[in-house]
Amino acid sequence: MATQTSTIPAGGLAGARDSAEKNYLNESKGILSWLTTLDHKRIGVMYLICILGAFFLGGMSAVLLRTEHLSGTPNLMEADAYNKLFTLHGAVMIFLFIIPGIPAALGNFVLPIMLGAKDVAFPRLNLCSWYLWVIGAVCALLSLLLGGFDTGWTFYTPYSTSSPFQGVIPIVTGAFILGFSSIFTGLNFIVTIHKLRAPGMGWFKMPLFLWGLYSTALIQVLATPVLGITLLLLIVERALGVGIFDPALGGDPVLFQHFFWFYSHPAVYIMIVPAMGVISELISVFSRKHIFSYQFIAYSSIAIAAFGFIVWGHHMFTSGQSELMNTIFSLLTFSVAIPSAIKVFNWTATMYKGSIVFKTPQLYALSFLFLFGIGGLTGLFLATLSTDIHLHDTYFVVAHFHYVMFGGTVIAFLGALHYWWPKMFGKMYNENWGRVACLLIFIGFNMTFFTQFAMGSQGMPRRYFNYTEGYTTYHVVSTIGSYIMAVGFFVIAGYLYYSLIRGRKAPDNPWGGASLEWQTSSPPPVENFKKDPIVGDPYDFSNLKYDPAIGGYVRVDAQGVAS
Repeated sequence: MATQTSTIPAGGLAGARDSAEKNYLNESKGILSWLTTLDHKRIGVMYLICILGAFFLGGMSAVLLRTEHLSGTPNLMEADAYNKLFTLHGAVMIFLFIIPGIPAALGNFVLPIMLGAKDVAFPRLNLCSWYLWVIGAVCALLSLLLGGFDTGWTFYTPYSTSSPFQGVIPIVTGAFILGFSSIFTGLNFIVTIHKLRAPGMGWFKMPLFLWGLYSTALIQVLATPVLGITLLLLIVERALGVGIFDPALGGDPVLFQHFFWFYSHPAVYIMIVPAMGVISELISVFSRKHIFSYQFIAYSSIAIAAFGFIVWGHHMFTSGQSELMNTIFSLLTFSVAIPSAIKVFNWTATMYKGSIVFKTPQLYALSFLFLFGIGGLTGLFLATLSTDIHLHDTYFVVAHFHYVMFGGTVIAFLGALHYWWPKMFGKMYNENWGRVACLLIFIGFNMTFFTQFAMGSQGMPRRYFNYTEGYTTYHVVSTIGSYIMAVGFFVIAGYLYYSLIRGRKAPDNPWGGASLEWQTSSPPPVENFKKDPIVGDPYDFSNLKYDPAIGGYVRVDAQGVAS
């Protein structure tokens, strides 16, 4: 036995593979081969690199904002610079990171493999969507060279039409182009899921992550054109002085709000529904238990997408719309909590009596349940007319939004990144450092934003440059939390980079997942599968057994023999 063990490298039998074995990473070399690739896996990796760069820019701007609030007097910048910085933070995080994060990067990589397909339905359209993202990002960053923009990430008029800064048109144009990138990705996913499922894979044999991506794609295709038209009208108004939204020109600013939120509330679900799909995968795999009530979770994703189109008015309770409309939108907003609650209850039921394994992806899934639960429950205060009047445009809204978007989408993104990292790059990261980073982010996040609930309930308005002494302690604690969170992200960057250059080679199935992506090699070949994958229940783990020799799971037959 000792002799056998000595012949196996640190990566187990998976590490004994020929290092020159062809996969999507080494099949062709050179930057041009990446820039012209039609391989969905390479496009997903390029998306990942770009959105992580956007996340770094948006994150550092957030740290600077929090540092400015260490006291109620100017520390690092003046009011104009502060207003530009928080607008930059919001726009970059929403349009360049959170919206494309899970679908465009991780979804692009794993969706065809999970379906048993060789690629997405339209590979050239897929590459085009990435180039459109890059062009949109360049336009957004160009606005910084032209003096910045001071509109808030929502581009509300009259700020966007009367602002003296020349950077407004480039950032709005960038968001317009990014919308086309989102639509192309959504179209590709819808057609791929309909037409390229492996033989034997019916709708209810798809992993729930694919249901999340499918629901998201429907929203992208149906809602994003509304934002595109709205931003185009804004550009026309800004450039030609035509009165559409600006009251000084005879326009109606509330009309802009209706148009904008008709897209932007469904956009919240573009951000959160894929994250919910990720959590369904993580909870089941790391509980070693079949997902509870698969069909309810699948249909709840579609229900959330449908509800997303009819609740936009709760952003406008104080805009002067009629009391009847406020009441209707309040009721609908309460209703959207039902499909979300179905998911949370089913995830909890999945873990009940499961053999839970506390690997790094599962820690992020558990963090999601706690943080998204707080975000969802605090949304009820904002859906209630009497309390929303008091809390509107305060730090309570900031905290609620971040608990949903960061505590939900970003935490799920981190869980997904750690879950599929071995499959994407064929390398294992350090689990201990992964747990440390997750703990730092969890502690730092709650310090940063939970205090903001207290600030907002006591009347601290959001987006204010100065504040009175009564809020100083809250701001100091919040800022310290942002520093702790930043340390956690740098730790992640450190050990993931180290894994690429020195990490143990990943086995094909390190976590014991039953969906199709775990039946191919790590990293996958160009064609995704060397032989036809076995289509079965994506949450049936009974025929998977851990093999310590390879450090991963293998498929076994009824007698427990590896097949």
